[in-house]
Formats: sequence, structure tokens, C-alpha cells
Amino acid sequence: MSLTILGVDPGSRITGFGVVRVENGKIEHINHGVILLDAEEDFPVRMAELGSAFREVMEKYKPHQVVIEKIFLGKNADSAFKLGHARGVIMYEAGLGKAKVEEYATRSVKKGITGNGGSSKEDVQAVLKAILNIKAINRIDASDALAMACYHAFEIKKKLVIQRAVNL
Repeated sequence: MSLTILGVDPGSRITGFGVVRVENGKIEHINHGVILLDAEEDFPVRMAELGSAFREVMEKYKPHQVVIEKIFLGKNADSAFKLGHARGVIMYEAGLGKAKVEEYATRSVKKGITGNGGSSKEDVQAVLKAILNIKAINRIDASDALAMACYHAFEIKKKLVIQRAVNL
């Protein structure tokens, strides 16, 4: 069984994405990158651009599942609302692309990747490079998105192992 997972680190100016394929229990890096939006544009225009650019990513990689960061409330409420809008655009486009959407909290993803929920983004990136056997991850936003995708792959694998153990 082959499964393509698209991880997303949504943002109103920069949205990271990471694509992995899970086949025969192995995780393979397909691609990663960022969608850069013009910070000078009005917010509604940026959200339309995000939708269009993300649709292209969906069409190119045809993921079975899209994994997105759960919303968190930082110090700035305006930023949280903008993040919520960006997440909505991503979920809408994922739905149009017939992909199942999953959400995880950042802390859970960090713990699942490095063993420590308080890991730095750089620590997560170092572990990801080793797991995926890649030399570099060009942007931290792309790294966060790849972490989402890999963590989801781990969760799927864990569920299958538990399911087999229960059905013995």
C-alpha cells in the first residue's frame, strides 16, 4: 500500500509544505518547500493567492492525506485569527482535492519526532534530515511541514501495529 502525505505549516505570509510517501512501512521524502505570499498585499488577496498556490501543490502531488498544525493561541490574537483563516483555506483546498485532513498539536509532533515536546525547530530539522536521508531543508516552515507529515506516518504505523496485536 502506497500513501502520499502532505504536511502543512500554514501561515498568512509563508506556508510550508512537505510531501512524503509511505510504502511498505518506509517513509520516503518526495519534496518540500514554501508558498511565499506578498506581505504588501491585502489579507483577502493573500488568502486567495494561498488557495491558488496550494491547489497547485495538491494537483502536483495528489496526496491521500493532508496534515495540518492545530491552531494555538499565542500572545497576539490577530495573528491567531489570520492563522485560522489560512488553515481554513488549506482545509478547503484539501477537501476539494479529496484528501483526508488530520490535525496535530505542534508539541505532540515535536515529541513524536525528537522525543521531546519542547525541542527546538533546529533539533526537529536535524532529526528529520536523518529520518528522510536528505542533506538540507531550505526553510524552517518546510521543516515544520515535513515534521507534520512524518509524525502522521508514524501514527499510522503505530495504529497498524496495535491493530495487528489486538487481532492476534
